[in-house]
Amino acid sequence: MSAEDVVRALKRRGETVATAESLTAGLVTAELTSVPGSSAVVRGGLVVYATDLKHALAGVDAALLADLGAVHPEVARQLAEGARERCGATWGLGLTGVAGPDSQDGVAPGTVHIGLSGPSGSFVDTLTLGGDRHEVRARSTAAALDLLHTHLEIPDE
Repeated sequence: MSAEDVVRALKRRGETVATAESLTAGLVTAELTSVPGSSAVVRGGLVVYATDLKHALAGVDAALLADLGAVHPEVARQLAEGARERCGATWGLGLTGVAGPDSQDGVAPGTVHIGLSGPSGSFVDTLTLGGDRHEVRARSTAAALDLLHTHLEIPDE
């Protein structure tokens, strides 16, 4: 789905979104805010590229980061929850992963975790994406928008 579809669905529902992005470094928020009228639904975004900022800005548990590293499904979940809570949004998206070309902490390039936090709880979608650094980041952005849009289309969410 496109950013326009997401913004339209959020407006229809009277809901908002915020992001906490690591590997995409603000691309999801930039895509959403490229849509005219998005200011009605986009609360904000946290770029938490550095590991310590995942804790300091988004509230990811420091022990989790120390024990499991920055690229982990639970980190994505906590990023989504942190974005939602700290920005006062209905929905939070959290992205962490390895864009490449090198592995990070033993995690292969193309590994991406997308967290979504909303009215009915939080969960994580884990992807293995091919392509170069640019393609992994672009596909991660598209996947995050698709994930949110899918949940916005579920009645009684």
